[in-house]
Amino acid sequence: MPLTHANAFSKLDEIADTALIQLVYVSSLTLASRLNAAIFDEVEAHARDYNEQHGITGTLCYGNGHFLQCMEGEKAKVAALTQRIFADKRHKDVQVLVLQVITQRDFSDWRMRLLFLERWLWSPATKKQAAQLSPYLPFAPHGWSAERTEQFLQIIKTFDTPPHIKAAGITYNALGNMVRHIAAPHQAFLVVQGFLSVLLVIGLALLYL
Repeated sequence: MPLTHANAFSKLDEIADTALIQLVYVSSLTLASRLNAAIFDEVEAHARDYNEQHGITGTLCYGNGHFLQCMEGEKAKVAALTQRIFADKRHKDVQVLVLQVITQRDFSDWRMRLLFLERWLWSPATKKQAAQLSPYLPFAPHGWSAERTEQFLQIIKTFDTPPHIKAAGITYNALGNMVRHIAAPHQAFLVVQGFLSVLLVIGLALLYL
């Protein structure tokens, strides 16, 4: 069962500060963050710089408006970072899916690279490599069990090249998330058609003026 802020820190208190731990959390972007196409670069750069300085490794995944981050490192340092994450206003609905003491890191050679789990924006090569992820897409990690989370991490750990998209795709994705937040998926067609109709009326008006 996912852990809340209080439950996660209660469990962390039971672990020695020098122990090596793995912590996996999920969260959702706020509406303001969805409108900021640079949010992904900001999060990735901050995670990479902070975690390298504090000996924290792992992976950061994004898809469908949700983040999943796996962090591995000394308990005291991971706990300090977790406190910052829960206080970050750029996302909401933070839940801890996995919190455990480990004997070795699963992602020892990673540097918190950001994996985009938006299949419709992947290259053919990426789609072929990531075929095993189909059971986990569309990405909706809230409520995942610890077992399902660990299975997901074992799959992405084997990737030769992390799934990624170009900056233009990131911008499009951010706008798409905004539209989906305002209108349900089945209403998207009506929204687009309405917008095109308005443009058509404006065009005809300008033509005959």
